[in-house]
Amino acid sequence: MAQQFNESNFQSEVIDSDKPVLVDFWAEWCGPCKMIGPVIDQLSGEVEGQAKVGKVNVDEARELAVKYGVRSIPLLLFFKGGEVKDQIVGANVTKDMLKQKLLALA
Repeated sequence: MAQQFNESNFQSEVIDSDKPVLVDFWAEWCGPCKMIGPVIDQLSGEVEGQAKVGKVNVDEARELAVKYGVRSIPLLLFFKGGEVKDQIVGANVTKDMLKQKLLALA
């Protein structure tokens, strides 16, 4: 199961992480977000120990959504060393593609 990131833990869990982090910006009302949600959860288990995978609910963490310029969801941001290294907008992506991109940052 993917971690839940929010304003109170984003700095410690994502920005300060020594591992690459995939952050899924999503919302409860978003159909494509619900489609990719199980993929994100599966990926989280597969990369445990090598990388982190988590979700940010844009309705609950508006400041983070604004900070990272979230205009469309799902928005997948790949972090390494506290910086965004890559991004994918939308749910048209496979678990293997996400895993490959994430582990390439390790």
